[in-house]
Amino acid sequence: MSAPAPPAPAPATAPALALENVTSGYQGTTVLRDVTLRVPAGGAVALLGPNGAGKTTLLRTVSGLLRPTAGQVYFDGAKVTALPAHRRVRLGLCDIPEGRGIFPSLTVRENLVLQSPRGREKQTVDVAVEAFPRLGNLLKRTAGTLSGGEQQMLALVRAYATEPRLVLVDELSLGLAPLVVDRLFEILTAMVERGTALLLVEQYVTRALELASEAYLLARGSVVFSGPAADLSDADVFEHYLSIDVGRDTAGQADDSGTPRRAPDE
Repeated sequence: MSAPAPPAPAPATAPALALENVTSGYQGTTVLRDVTLRVPAGGAVALLGPNGAGKTTLLRTVSGLLRPTAGQVYFDGAKVTALPAHRRVRLGLCDIPEGRGIFPSLTVRENLVLQSPRGREKQTVDVAVEAFPRLGNLLKRTAGTLSGGEQQMLALVRAYATEPRLVLVDELSLGLAPLVVDRLFEILTAMVERGTALLLVEQYVTRALELASEAYLLARGSVVFSGPAADLSDADVFEHYLSIDVGRDTAGQADDSGTPRRAPDE
């Protein structure tokens, strides 16, 4: 009698996000060229590069706002290249774009309720106020009248409260005071610790690398480095790949979407 066959090995966990040889851009203009990138399930990845490198274009392609002209996009192992943005949201993707990403004409409470899963509206508001007690006194305020820091708290806390599987963050700290940035990064860290995958574009390179386990560098639409974030702690690496000074203040410059950077806000 033959011995029983050994059990099949368990399948490896699919990455939360995978881009395979993606080319993308705007109205016939190519911005990303043959980009391959992975964000592990429950992990944090920093996406870095100079202004105009294609970082925002990559996030828009992942979120479904742009359709790649070549290559494939996978979410949790499933191909989503042709899936519209709202379908990706239903799968657990949350996009926090540069420029706050809120509904300015609605109140703070209405913003939170609108983003909440049905039946969990009160829980979403409670979690948001616990994370940012400052918002608790602003629930009836129109979101567009909040300070820049308060608006960014609102944009981030909807992702924290609704527990998506993958969060895309584009320049979360842009124009904000250091104390506000500290609190925002505390929330990002808590999200990763509870298993939310994160793809982070961030002007504060050191903060991004402290949070991320992996990093990608983009230059002129192509990946010029991918590997452990710890390997990018030395400023010499950035100067070698990107010809930039890590300590330089980038406020006032334009990003790859042409949006001017703002001065610090509260």
